[in-house]
This record gives sequence, structure tokens and C-alpha cells, in this order.
Amino acid sequence: MPELPDIAVYIEALETRILGRTLERVRNASPFLVRTVYPPIASAQGKRVTGLRRLGKRIVIGLEGDVFLVFHLMIAGRLHWRDKDAKLAGKYMLAAFDFADGSLVLTEAGAKRRASLHVVAGEAGLAAHDPGGIEPMACDETAFAAALADCDHTLKRALTDPHRFSAIGNAYSDEILHRAKLSPVRLARTLSPEEAAILQRATQDVLGEWVARLRDEAGEKFPEKVTAFRKGMAVHGRYREPCPACGAPVQRIVYADNETNYCAACQTGGRLLADRALSTLLKKDWPKTLEEWEEMPIARARRGMRR
Repeated sequence: MPELPDIAVYIEALETRILGRTLERVRNASPFLVRTVYPPIASAQGKRVTGLRRLGKRIVIGLEGDVFLVFHLMIAGRLHWRDKDAKLAGKYMLAAFDFADGSLVLTEAGAKRRASLHVVAGEAGLAAHDPGGIEPMACDETAFAAALADCDHTLKRALTDPHRFSAIGNAYSDEILHRAKLSPVRLARTLSPEEAAILQRATQDVLGEWVARLRDEAGEKFPEKVTAFRKGMAVHGRYREPCPACGAPVQRIVYADNETNYCAACQTGGRLLADRALSTLLKKDWPKTLEEWEEMPIARARRGMRR
């Protein structure tokens, strides 16, 4: 699933191509994509793009008349910039948004249709799609520590909880925890103020570095190689490969569809995280489905944060 660095670079690429330009036509090839009825998707046509922003892991295109297109790419959704009126041929093509200079095309690999588009009116309607997590690149030490202090879950889940931290997912949480030299199954509320500060610095450093790397990689082109597994990552997707910090083999924890990569030497004092007690902990600490995780009602999530 695209995370903060990927989405930041997507938005930068979109700004140079569609900001201030008129959305001439919307072509929707999937009956599952648009999840709202009002305003109708046709109401976006003929409107000028007034702004772009990130809302958690969602990409928001603002249009004249206070109308917003809210894209959630989920795991396999991707954006592409193509020649104007590009054909929507093939089962992976979901929709196209035509501008004078080209077409923004949305695709989704695989059989499951998880990617979504909500058309909403006004800032109030847009706010309903905000998971509420703090911005990890903009928050101070106090806000960051507060988001962890009342959390009864592991650091891995805390960092990837969209109601606590905005736009951090499976890949970059692994990288952040490795940089901070903290165990992914450490309970968030047990961090000392010093450890919370270390984790905050690691979070901002890792995300900032990857935004810069992906920006340089894309250059003037539209970002096409959006993936959770990137060359240069320290531990994510590198099971059994040597840790770049110490050379020990990268380990993993697998539960259902979730995988966590870590270095035992750097993060857990050499202890491998693979026992029955851990399996029980993970079972209780992770939602059963990706949809449950991403779409959990905000009110329910905030009640959980106060426990």
C-alpha cells in the first residue's frame, strides 16, 4: 500500500500536471470504484483543479465549487499519467480523468477491488474521511509521545494505526523501528521519554529520506514504480539478507497477511520473535482484515485510544 513518501511524490507529480487545469471528462470502467452517490461523479467534469493534498493515505483532488475527489489506493491501486483519452483496455483499468494535456489513469492489480473513490462536498464532508492520525513529519516530541503513551498495543501496530499516525504502513514502520533499534513487539506505552524521542527522530528521518529518494528517482517523470519493496531498504522485504547495520540475517514475523521484518541483533537483543506467546499477542493486536484496519470508524478508534 502506498505510504507517506509514495503519496507525497504522487501529489508533487500531479501538481505539475493538473493543478489549475480543467478536468474535462471522467471515465469510470469499474462499478466498484465510486463509493458515494452525492455529489455525482459527473459533477466533477468541467471543473478546474484548485488544490491537491494528502489525507492520511488518501490523495485528495480539490475542484471548483468545493468538490473533492478522495482516492484511497489500498494495496494494489496505482496512478499513471498517460496520453489524453488513453484507452481503458484490460481488467486492471478502473478509471481515467481526462485533462487537456493528458489523462490520469487509475489501475488496480489483482481480482479484489479495494481501491476506492469518494466524491464529497465541502471541507466538512472531506473531514469525515480523515482518520485523525497526527502528521509524523510535522508533530513535536510532546504530541508524538502522547500518541504512544495511552496505547496498549505493540510499536508496530501503533505506528501503522492511521488513527494515531498519518500514512505510515507496513514497510516504513519496519524501517523506522530498525533505525530506532526498537523491537516491533515492544508495547508502545512502555517507552521512556528518551526512547519516544529517539523513535520520533527515526520516524522523521526515515520518511524524509525516502521522500527525497523517491523524488530523485522519479525526476520529471510521473512515478510509476510505486512498491512496498525497494532497493535500499534496511529490513523490509529482506528476510534472511544481511542487516546493513550489523550483518546479522534479517528476521520476520508472519501472522495472517501481515509480515514484520526486523534485525534481532539490532532490535531485540539477539532474541528471535517466534514463540507461542508472540502468536497470541499478534492475534490480539492485529485486525482480521485490511479493510477493518483502514476503514475502522474514527469514533471507535478514538474510544480505543482512550483506554
